[in-house]
Amino acid sequence: MRDAGARRVGMLVQAIGVAGLLVACGGDAEGASHPDGSPADGSGARISGEVTVLAAASLTEPFETLGERLADRYPDLEVTFSFGPSSGLAEQAAAGAPADVLATANTVTMDTAVQAGVVDGTPRVFARNTLALAVPAGNPGNVTGPADLARDELRVAVCEPRVPCGAAAEALLDRAGVEAAPDTLTTDVKEAVSLVSLGEVDAALVYLTDAAAAGDAVETVDVPRAGAVVNDYPVAVMADAPNPDGAHAVVDAVTGELGRDVLAEAGFLEP
Repeated sequence: MRDAGARRVGMLVQAIGVAGLLVACGGDAEGASHPDGSPADGSGARISGEVTVLAAASLTEPFETLGERLADRYPDLEVTFSFGPSSGLAEQAAAGAPADVLATANTVTMDTAVQAGVVDGTPRVFARNTLALAVPAGNPGNVTGPADLARDELRVAVCEPRVPCGAAAEALLDRAGVEAAPDTLTTDVKEAVSLVSLGEVDAALVYLTDAAAAGDAVETVDVPRAGAVVNDYPVAVMADAPNPDGAHAVVDAVTGELGRDVLAEAGFLEP
């Protein structure tokens, strides 16, 4: 009987040791997981359902790429992006639009949602962006710098002041002492870039990342001290997110290594 009892005690000690090892490794045999919440086997089964992300228009290309990579990480998660001007998205969020995540192109627009109490926790800055002077391929207007935006014969586009790219453009022109004469005020940066790529305007102040995304249809002209005006991009989970687990997984991806890699590829600066 003493031998059997000793064996039982030995087995119990071994079991406790194994359990302790599992805890030290960050989980148990059934619930072991990665920091992102997916199971250790990489199946991503814990995160599922639909997630709606309201995102600034300038995030279109990198977020679409991010969505593809998230699909590999979380096969059961469906991420839908709604891109548009940050000011409008923040107003939608404040008005109770059903969404899980909000990502804007500056902190001012995010503050609209924060002050309305529709954001869960503190928004996290995940990227930064600067402006560039974009011209059509071949630079038909012979634009050499921001001062040319005051030339009456040029067709110029600038984002509306209420949207982040417009506010940044105003700040940059003020620093340069230039009184621009825009012919077109666009609702977001993508509209401004489109006008340049189609040759409908001779120049526009846009984000450097959007000018790069336009490819060969757009060239950029050096803007002295462009680095003095930088937009911080914050992201947050919505307080009434229909899928909070999925929303947090998306935000963690945006602010983590995956997001940093994708955003860097698109030309964004790290926060």
